[in-house]
Amino acid sequence: MIIDPRYDELAAGLAGFSTKLEAGERVLIDAFDVPDAMVVALVRAARARGAIPYVQLHRARITRELMLGATKDMYAPHAAVELERMQSMDAYIALRGSENIFENSDIPATRVQTVARAMKPVLDHRVNDTKWVVLRWPTSAMAQQAAMSTEAFEDFYFRVCTLDYARMIPGMKALAKLMEKTDRVQITGPGTDLSFSIKDIGACACGGDRNIPDGEVFSCPVKNSVEGVVQYNAPTVYLGSSFDGIRLEFKKGKVVKATASTPKSTKRLNEILDSDPGARYIGEFAIGFNPHILEPMRDILFDEKIAGSFHFTPGQAYAHCGNGNKSQVHWDMVCIQRPDWGGGEIRFDGKLVRKDGLFVPKSLQKLNPAYLLGGKK
Repeated sequence: MIIDPRYDELAAGLAGFSTKLEAGERVLIDAFDVPDAMVVALVRAARARGAIPYVQLHRARITRELMLGATKDMYAPHAAVELERMQSMDAYIALRGSENIFENSDIPATRVQTVARAMKPVLDHRVNDTKWVVLRWPTSAMAQQAAMSTEAFEDFYFRVCTLDYARMIPGMKALAKLMEKTDRVQITGPGTDLSFSIKDIGACACGGDRNIPDGEVFSCPVKNSVEGVVQYNAPTVYLGSSFDGIRLEFKKGKVVKATASTPKSTKRLNEILDSDPGARYIGEFAIGFNPHILEPMRDILFDEKIAGSFHFTPGQAYAHCGNGNKSQVHWDMVCIQRPDWGGGEIRFDGKLVRKDGLFVPKSLQKLNPAYLLGGKK
């Protein structure tokens, strides 16, 4: 099989830098509507490192049909099998393509929640107990989301996904270290005035070893500490529904008011936030800085890494750098603070850390685009 050399380059990075596969390790390659050639490239890259590859193929139309009739009795045996398989894996690589990002938009919320509850132990084990990396696959649908030609989007995709992520390491370490020492965080901008504590939560740097594309450092608010309001300016898609202009108000950590740009989307937003008690509390706070990603495209693996952005996530917290919040929801909502998006500031314990999307302290300036795109070290 003749394989696009960009496939081989990406596969080598996923098996090497991202998951650091070692001889004898088992890796599950989970492919959702991805070309066979890319799956073959991943199998070969895993074998080249002495690892043992396993492959699972998914098709969106078939998955939708199964979910339309989802019941607890139907998914319980499936989840048990998937959990046993995941427990036998050392690593997990998922590529997720989609010709229609709204493929699941007509699945009733109760069916979606049934599947999410059944599969949550599988997700938890994968996230907490394997080496993993997840990425999208470029399709014409994604190109449309990005308002780009298919060829231009593919070039953009491979440029972003094969970025020299090692270049992020010094700045990420400095930001994580600063966040670990921080108590109070204040974020201000158009429609946003938030304050919360991240004391003793810790911080995790993400530079190509969990998601591709990557470029964020995340922590989590102390669960009951969030006060104020956040106005997100990036559009978002969750559970097959699209949202614009989400605004959340907090008291003692809980979302007490949630609105979006239309009455219909406001109703759907609140339905999701009412999925369980934890969905109205925040499970992640993260700062994004990928220099190639500047505009939202309704794909969260890209949008949450936008240069000059932060995301503030209702729902499930991670086991590491988390606050213990539990939920079937984990919804990364993004606010961009570059001047062309209205600007904004982030302060740690009263000190200015980022202004209008650019890091201010000298130790963090290696996370600014001028350095990450190849400027002086």
